[in-house]
Amino acid sequence: MCGRYAIGKLQWWILQETFKLQQAATNLEPRWNVAPTQIAPIIRQRTDEEIGNEMAMARWGLVPHFWHKPLSEMKYSTFNAKAETAADLPSFRHAFRRHHCIVPAVGFYEWTGEKGAKQPWFIGMKDTDWFGMAGLWDRTEIEGTVIDSFTILTIPANDAMQRLHHRMPVMLRPEDCQPWLEPQTADIELILKGAPSEVITIHAANKSVGNVRSEGEWLTEPGDGVQRGGLI
Repeated sequence: MCGRYAIGKLQWWILQETFKLQQAATNLEPRWNVAPTQIAPIIRQRTDEEIGNEMAMARWGLVPHFWHKPLSEMKYSTFNAKAETAADLPSFRHAFRRHHCIVPAVGFYEWTGEKGAKQPWFIGMKDTDWFGMAGLWDRTEIEGTVIDSFTILTIPANDAMQRLHHRMPVMLRPEDCQPWLEPQTADIELILKGAPSEVITIHAANKSVGNVRSEGEWLTEPGDGVQRGGLI
């Protein structure tokens, strides 16, 4: 499960060097509370005739290529997809075969506890400033507007994550991201094993992360109040 994540202060040049991006630089603003339906950066294979990768901005919550009705009529959730079934489900199978992407992140959030008293946790990866979450992207056109969108693949939780949730996103170190972008040659089964428990970091996060308007690095640290300037 992954319903919120942080891009942090990840800079364009880092992605440019990692993925050999041949495009104009983009100013990536720090973000610590990305939520479904919002627009966020993904890395994918180029969509023109050239070989290589590109960064694109896409909607979190995959809209299948066959969907052409207003988004308000799309009643099912697609911000996560189970890695075990994505290849067979109509909403994801086209993207699973052809449209892999990487969702850059410095961490994601998970909640535990009873309704009304839930505690958020911030999950990251040791010994790296950022990691990639394995994703799928797709493109459709609705009322004359082209929409690129993505989903984050999830797998059964490893031992470290079990106490928080029974599922987790597929977390990849930067050096392991490129193979996922090449579905024709990738070792899909190996990649979808994700990160082992020993590289996962977990600590309490600020309870204000539950408010989609909350923003700031302070959300990744323990607390239960809104800091000055902490709403967007």
